[in-house]
Order: sequence, then C-alpha cells, then structure tokens
Amino acid sequence: MATLALATSAPSATAAASRPSSAVTVRLLHDIDAVADAWDALASRVPPQSPAQSRTVIATWVSALGIRADDQYYVLAERNGHPVALLPLVRRRVRGVRLLSFFAGPHVGCDAPLIDPAVLAELGSVGRAALWSAMLAPLADADVVYLKSIPATLHDGIDLFAELGQSIAAETLHRAEFTSFAEADRTQRNRSRRKHDRQQGDRLDALGEVGFEVLGNGAAAQAVLDTMFAQRAARFRDMGIDNPFECPGIGLFYASLAAAGSGTELVLHVLRLDGAIVAVRYNVVVGDRMFCLISSMSADPAIQAGSPGKQCLLRVMQSVFDAGIRVFDMGTGLTDEKRHWCNVQVPVRHHYVPLTPVGDLAAGAHFLWQHLRRRLKANARLVSALRGLRAQIRRAVPETP
Repeated sequence: MATLALATSAPSATAAASRPSSAVTVRLLHDIDAVADAWDALASRVPPQSPAQSRTVIATWVSALGIRADDQYYVLAERNGHPVALLPLVRRRVRGVRLLSFFAGPHVGCDAPLIDPAVLAELGSVGRAALWSAMLAPLADADVVYLKSIPATLHDGIDLFAELGQSIAAETLHRAEFTSFAEADRTQRNRSRRKHDRQQGDRLDALGEVGFEVLGNGAAAQAVLDTMFAQRAARFRDMGIDNPFECPGIGLFYASLAAAGSGTELVLHVLRLDGAIVAVRYNVVVGDRMFCLISSMSADPAIQAGSPGKQCLLRVMQSVFDAGIRVFDMGTGLTDEKRHWCNVQVPVRHHYVPLTPVGDLAAGAHFLWQHLRRRLKANARLVSALRGLRAQIRRAVPETP
C-alpha cells in the first residue's frame, strides 16, 4: 500500500488548515470481491461509458474464462477513505510480452477506469499525472499497460485521462441518444429514408411471415445464441478475418450473461422469417443505457433483398426509446446502420504505459502499427482489397481439424 500527497491548488493558510487531508492511498488487490464496494460507489457517480464498467459483467468474464487470481489486477486509489479511481486489469502474455489491459478488450466498444470525476478535475493536471503514476507504480510484474479505446471524458471542460500515459486517437464511438422513437425518426430519417426502409420491409414481408421478439435473460434467450454465433462466424469467414468468439471461454461468457439470475440485464432482439432466425442483436442494459455487443444476420442470398439486419434495427429503434432507454450504444467503427441512426459520436483513444524496456519496445511498435492502421483504414479501396485477398487465402488453405 502506498500513500501519496496530491496538491490541488495553493490555498490560503486558513483554508489549508480547514481542508481535510488530500493524501491518496493506493492499493493493489487480486480479488474482485475485495473492491466490490469501491467499484459500485464509483460506478454510481457517472453514467456508464461501457458495459465493461459493470462489476457483474467483469465478474462473469473472470469466471467464464477461468482467470487466475494472480492475473487479476485491481488498483484502487482512495482519498480520506473514499474511492477516487479504480483500474481493473488482467495480465496476459502476448508474444512473450507481459501485458496488462482491460478485461473485455475488443468485445466492448470502449472501456475506462472507474473514477470520481469531480475529484480528478479538482486535482489539476499535475495532480492527475501524480495519481496515475502512483496507481501504476505497484505493477512491477508486467512489461506494459495497454488501455484500449478510452472515450474522451470531459468534466467542466477538463480532459480527465489526458495525463494517463501516451495516447493515440483510435476509432469513434457511435450512439443514438433520444427520448422517443418520434424524436429519433424526426431527427434521423427524411422522406427518402422512410420510403427506402418501407420498401425493404415490403420485400421482406413478401418472403414470408415476419416476426420480431424481445427476449430477456433465460432459456428463450439461450436458445438463440447458437444461431447468432453461427451467423457471425459465416460473416467473419466472408470478410476474411478471425472470429473472436471462437476463443476458449468467450461463448460461455455470453451464455452466462444471458442466463437467468446472472446479475446482468440482457436484451436480445430477434427477427424471424417463417419462424427461422434471420437477424439478432445481443444487448446489455445498464440503467437507461443499452449497449449492443453483437449483431448478426442470415447470409442466405434469398433474403438479402429484404435487408433483415436493417429491418431488425428499425424495429429496435421503434421500441427501445419508448421503453425507457435513453442511450443506445452501437460501438465503434462506422457502418451504414450507425450513419443512419446515431446522432452522437465520441472519440476514443488507446493509452500506453511502458513499465520495462521490453514494454517500451512493445508499446512503440504497437503505437506505430495503430498509426499505420488508421491510415490504411482511411483508404476504403485498399481495405476492401486486403480483406478480399485474406478471404481468398482462407478459402484456398483447408482448415485443420
């Protein structure tokens, strides 16, 4: 346990005498239950930016993936006995590098430390830099801390994560924030868009009986997951990219979240055609915010004219805001669906903190790769060509059993 005195400003002698101590105590723990009270207290102070800021979601991740206690890192900073910041990390080995990163990684659109924004703003730039330094000091058995996709977080105009290591601009987070579908419809759809959606709906109706259902935690939701993952796997094969849901434990994680009594509110949106599942959206709800973690649709060419994915999302938008959701988070990366429906864009950054010379090399290499990746993604023609080449290679090389 370490104690650090953080200066916030230069008060008068009288004010300094009456102000409580600004000393911050930092502790490193390896048990999520040991930080439960602090986690929940911090989570209650600001609206969630990510489902990964939910303690029950991360506890489910730890259990499903069987993460050992000594690979779980919970760095807690407290001032006057009250939690100020919590950094939940998992240790992995990646190409020989001991990496500390957020638990859910690319399975969520963004992630961030849990913080008391008022206290961090009060600390000032120097104080925040000292706080992050103190929180990172106990991490002696790792090479680098890589904090993927932290959203720009402002409090009274102050960027609260600006002093956290070295950062690089990454993707943009896309959200729909409305009080009703009527507002979303009025803001996001013109006459041409409505006509286009109606025409797609007519084409889908012509193919058979269309049904839309909303499922919560329990057996009915569990029965949908195999189809959803099969649809996603087919899509990844067509795109020529790796399937992140094939990693050991990942399927169990999503199934565990969907189970009755999981402690996490799950909502599945399911579109059916003659009873068969043609599109699915897997969402986690925290308060009045809904986070879409997975979307899938059938690859059957016979139904593509009806755009089942877009028709499913249209029905989602028609239902969620009138049911009390105020923010529908669709994650990072621009798609037609996000362009059509999302009225809020939040920039995110990757943050790097090397802890050893090996970590310094790894962070530098990854930083350069991210910079190159951004430039490549800006060239749509090149991205399409690379994906096509990768898909051809995958089809040409048979899978090993």
